[in-house]
Amino acid sequence: MSVTIRLDNSIEQRLNELSKITGRTKSYYIRLALEEKLDELEDLYIAEHRLEQPMGRRWSLQEIEQGDDLER
Repeated sequence: MSVTIRLDNSIEQRLNELSKITGRTKSYYIRLALEEKLDELEDLYIAEHRLEQPMGRRWSLQEIEQGDDLER
């Protein structure tokens, strides 16, 4: 899949410099940054969704620490 993005000059300069120093492609670093950010966003939105629409009973930290039967 091919995607076109517009970068601020400062970001483009940083990306060019990093690419020159390391010998890796700019695409490599863009892909890496996108993968890491997507992981964070997925975790965030899944957590928010579960808070808004809980699926079943929730246990308090105290219940978990006491070893109460959480299968009830």
